[in-house]
Amino acid sequence: MSSPLPVTVRRVLDPADPALPAFGRVQDESYYDPDTLMPPQMFPRLVTAERNRVLVAEDEHGQVLGGTVFHLMAGAGFTSFTGVARQAQGRGVGWALHAAKLEEVRAAGLAGIFADSVYAGRQDAEDREAEAKAGSSAVARRAALHAWGLRTVDIPYWQPVGGPNGGPLTDLDLLYQPLDGSDTVPLDLVTQTLQAYWKGWLGQKRAAQEAQALADRADGESLRLLPATETSSYWRERGESHDS
Repeated sequence: MSSPLPVTVRRVLDPADPALPAFGRVQDESYYDPDTLMPPQMFPRLVTAERNRVLVAEDEHGQVLGGTVFHLMAGAGFTSFTGVARQAQGRGVGWALHAAKLEEVRAAGLAGIFADSVYAGRQDAEDREAEAKAGSSAVARRAALHAWGLRTVDIPYWQPVGGPNGGPLTDLDLLYQPLDGSDTVPLDLVTQTLQAYWKGWLGQKRAAQEAQALADRADGESLRLLPATETSSYWRERGESHDS
């Protein structure tokens, strides 16, 4: 394993900070399907809103090697994206960003941080080919997220839009990292956080409907947290959890 790179992680507060377009380039180059992510043109607006955070990791020369976008909701945070430049991957930059993110979550008095992430067993051939061309892997990504402390929430989860013909995107799992080390997460925290997160791009009414639908699919008021390398029991029972 390569030695860790010394980086400085900082929060971007100035919409004109050149670190924002630099992070945008990292996002476009490091993720296999950047069109599904928040456009970098939105970053300047994000940094002016109190509940949003954009952190960047820079080397000693000020070069942006990675960054993360996340949002602080009422009870927990939600990560939109974390990315590291290809030449810096595997050298601790992602972990440095995640550790700084956890400090922000803790300082805000929140319970933990959510994210969603593609599960390799439900990727189609086109996406797998795109991953390979980008030098990335859904399997490796989930292993890294597990090492950072995130866990798969055992709930039938899909993103409401973004899939075929504008329908749901079903190759994702919901992940969560509790700050207290718990092995479960309250359903109310899941639905409240996602409703707040979805509201910005689905609107209040649709976000509430999708959050209620998610609650209706849940198996109880307390949800198990599984290894982040696994998918939820919903998909395993349907035989759609293979990695080949």
